[in-house]
Amino acid sequence: MVLRRLSALCAAFALLLGGMLVAAHPAQAAQAAVRVLYYDASAAQEFVSVVHQGAQIWNARVTNVQLQPVTAGRTPNIRVYADNGWPRAYVNSLGNGRWYMGREATGQGYYQPRIAAHEFGHLLGLPDRRTGLCTDLMSGSSAPVSCRNPNPNSTEIAQVNAAFAGSLATAGRYVWK
Repeated sequence: MVLRRLSALCAAFALLLGGMLVAAHPAQAAQAAVRVLYYDASAAQEFVSVVHQGAQIWNARVTNVQLQPVTAGRTPNIRVYADNGWPRAYVNSLGNGRWYMGREATGQGYYQPRIAAHEFGHLLGLPDRRTGLCTDLMSGSSAPVSCRNPNPNSTEIAQVNAAFAGSLATAGRYVWK
């Protein structure tokens, strides 16, 4: 009987305290659901501004994850490099890895903001989909060189939001296919 009353009292106190915290700091509560991934573009050479543009494209469209430039004292989740090869990404886990802005594709005329957004898409959990459609960001180089669409479509946006929904524990359950 005493144990039951104590348990009910603790539950009521936790509910009251939780409600007060949410009411006192609604912005912090909403922000807690957003996972921030830090990227380091310092080795992206002449493509640094395009890397930032690729991050901004995603930040403007998804709600559960945000890409931010790394700040002093932080370890980046994502590292971006430039080289003479083809653009490519190496994913260690959801939101963690590295990608390359390859000069081979930029030299052929592929739209650089599309490349940057596409490669960030891999780190956000999206695979290549060789549909050939310019409306599909993850169609990559299968879309025509003339494609200037750097934006993910609604399906790609929904998949990224779903992959990062909830807590960090959700991200740990992601399975790369």
